[in-house]
Amino acid sequence: MDAAKSADESLDCIGLFCPEPLFQTREAVDGLDVGQVLEVLADDPAAEEDLTRFAKRAGHEVVSVEDRGDHKRFLIRKGN
Repeated sequence: MDAAKSADESLDCIGLFCPEPLFQTREAVDGLDVGQVLEVLADDPAAEEDLTRFAKRAGHEVVSVEDRGDHKRFLIRKGN
């Protein structure tokens, strides 16, 4: 699987603001198996900082952050 293009699960957080995208991302990652990738779509300006900090602290990998103009697409791979 090319992680830059596909994900095991997708979470749409567009229209949600801090801390909701973070809470939903944490819950969604908890439901994945180690190594699976979660796609998160978010337009909250704080989302990039919040999600990258969460991933680093929780031992997950931010595979990519893609700016799509009106929102960002995050791919987060679940760690141990």
